[in-house]
Amino acid sequence: MAKTRYASDPGLTRRMVGTMGGLLLIYVLFMAVLIAVGFSAVVVIVIAAVMLFVQWWFSDSMALNSMRAQVVTPEQAPQLHGLVDRLCALADMPKPRVAIADTDIPNAFATGRSPDRAVVCVTTGLLRRVDRDELEGVLSHELAHVAHRDVTVMTVASFAAILAGLLIRTAMWGGLMRDRRDNNAALVFLAVVAVSALVYVLSFILTRALSRYRELAADRGGALLTGNPRGLASALTKISGDVAHIPTQDLRQMDAVSSLAFIPALGSGRGFDLAKIFASHPSLDKRLENLAKVSAELGQ
Repeated sequence: MAKTRYASDPGLTRRMVGTMGGLLLIYVLFMAVLIAVGFSAVVVIVIAAVMLFVQWWFSDSMALNSMRAQVVTPEQAPQLHGLVDRLCALADMPKPRVAIADTDIPNAFATGRSPDRAVVCVTTGLLRRVDRDELEGVLSHELAHVAHRDVTVMTVASFAAILAGLLIRTAMWGGLMRDRRDNNAALVFLAVVAVSALVYVLSFILTRALSRYRELAADRGGALLTGNPRGLASALTKISGDVAHIPTQDLRQMDAVSSLAFIPALGSGRGFDLAKIFASHPSLDKRLENLAKVSAELGQ
């Protein structure tokens, strides 16, 4: 975590270490299986690492381009910049770039490979719907992601899933499939695909669990920084309610950055328990309960 005044979260650290440890164990076992069946995974690992690096290095530009967002100056958005300036001063952290995406979907996201390369983006739909306190709560949540270096953490955490998915496609395209008459090759192919699929699912579940906890940590950190959990809770309730009434085809505009967003554009974490396991964000009830605890800590 960057050295800022955002409150430390021991629970976040424990969850992060535990999840990363689980992902590392899965990765090591995955490599052991590949070596045991005689599969040369060096090229696949290199390709996956390059993909991961590109995703991390260009995370800010890719997210802004996908939303057609524009970086704005203090003259273009004085109130928005004023709130970001105040929060960065409170947190003692570098000010990120500020961007606006012209869409009616009420949402926000932060991305960037480091605090110096970070960008915080809000939509015009969000600006039209929230008041000053609510907007400050949303921005403080997003700046907490920057302070926690969440983009880097989640990118690294997704490596095993990316590797497994790439390996499945590679095995199907060539290599093990080039000699279908060889029964041994066919068995090895099936074993690699099965193990890769299992690794992908387990890695996906672990990274989603980590993502949900980091959202709760950003809510907590943002609320403690502003000293106003109610503003953030109000924004969550208002935005979640409005998003539920936006047509799905419109929400897909933000699907590319849904995992980075303040709330997920598609899939709110509601519904049956299995859906919650695969959700990138906690349910609204869970987040409001988390903020209620912060309010109690602050004596509100």
